[in-house]
Amino acid sequence: MADDRAAWLGIDLGTQSVRALLVTGDGTVCGSGAVPVTGRRDGVRHEQDPEQWWTAVCAAARQALRARPAPRPGALAVCGTSGTVLLTDRAGRPRGPALMYDDGRAAAEAARLRAAGLAVQDTWALPKALWLASAHGPGRVTHQPDVITARLTGRPVPTDSSHALKTAYDVEAEAWPDVPGVPVEALPEVVRPGTVLGQVCPAAADATGIPAGTPVVAGMTDGCAAQLASGALREGAWNSVLGTTLVLKGAARRPVRDGTGVVYNHRAPDGRWLPGGASSVGAGVLTARFPDADPAAMDREAAAFEPAGAVAYPLVSPGERFPFRAPEATALLLGEPASDADLWAALLQGVGLVERLCLDYLHHLGAPLDGPLTFTGGATRSPYWTQLRTDILGRPVRLPAHPEPALGMAALACHAATGTPLTDVTDRMVRIRATVHPRHTDRYTAPYLRLLDALESRGWLPGPVAAHARGRAERNTGGS
Repeated sequence: MADDRAAWLGIDLGTQSVRALLVTGDGTVCGSGAVPVTGRRDGVRHEQDPEQWWTAVCAAARQALRARPAPRPGALAVCGTSGTVLLTDRAGRPRGPALMYDDGRAAAEAARLRAAGLAVQDTWALPKALWLASAHGPGRVTHQPDVITARLTGRPVPTDSSHALKTAYDVEAEAWPDVPGVPVEALPEVVRPGTVLGQVCPAAADATGIPAGTPVVAGMTDGCAAQLASGALREGAWNSVLGTTLVLKGAARRPVRDGTGVVYNHRAPDGRWLPGGASSVGAGVLTARFPDADPAAMDREAAAFEPAGAVAYPLVSPGERFPFRAPEATALLLGEPASDADLWAALLQGVGLVERLCLDYLHHLGAPLDGPLTFTGGATRSPYWTQLRTDILGRPVRLPAHPEPALGMAALACHAATGTPLTDVTDRMVRIRATVHPRHTDRYTAPYLRLLDALESRGWLPGPVAAHARGRAERNTGGS
């Protein structure tokens, strides 16, 4: 059993910043650090410099450990953005920039892989690795956290199966499939999350302030890390992460089968399954449409429009990944908003309606949904939007006190170092600060049905899925 007084370090390589948290076994945050990172966006192109990740990790770790006396971390783990990939040489040095999770330049490679029988999406890591190889020559396929764990240990290390999933790693067989166009020697060794990869080497200790000899543990994707931080690890529990885009992750005894590849299954360190999917709707649409808005003020004005005068399908960027796959999908606005506040309301509600459709699709696939639902992500900073989403879904929602992927990685590090079951670790480490209850679910039934009609009529949402969602709306608005 883990000592509640011992501390564990979690590092999150986010899109906009690197975050480090030093957390004790009872969930007390002893120290934190955050350092911004930047990238290059140009149309479907989205790159970052891997060297910037390491510089930010060094600074963030020093911030998290600067408290005196700071507990010595018992172990650390690192998470990164799912689908971010780069090529490295044999020594583990990056051969160029990393293609980020939403870089869309590998659509042709993804289509060829699907034709060869692999269920991949356009922005997954495998097609992007093929694109990189064609543009820059061959190299070792490397995921975002591997760059950092290699620098921490002083040598190239295996990748974890969570990040390897979108490189087409078979998490059930725990083996690489025959990947067309990718030689076996280009693929990394893979281990389960929670495997000890090595120890912090002296050079890394000097750079980061993390004591030499600290165990370095194989991590998970940021979505899975957020799930750990939400405590949603027992069967039927789900975590909805709403930031720039929307990600849902749950826990199940068996994989949730989906022939379209829209829902995929990560594997937890103990072998249980973590099904989920990532949508292209999210809060990013607000900053794109209202770059200078005061969100709190807009929320107050939007409260007068329930439901909004228009129904929005608020894609952040073209193409949808979940709850259906439609590369050709575009944002929709059905109706004319009466004002900016009405449009703001439509965008907030539109995300909630798609979130509801995600849960309906999971129900359609037979996923267990009878456990608690938690909300994490930057959108939870808005009490209004949190209540609105709860109303649309029609079920209670839990809000963790520290809903950060870095805390999830601290929990994983504790599990790996102590052998304590991960569910027991998160039961102790994750603190729930509030539970929100639904109020006005019925008023969102008509907008939901209108959205279903629009998505189906455009050929994006399959008819059987739309029918299933309509049936659930008629039987039990938003219920599970």
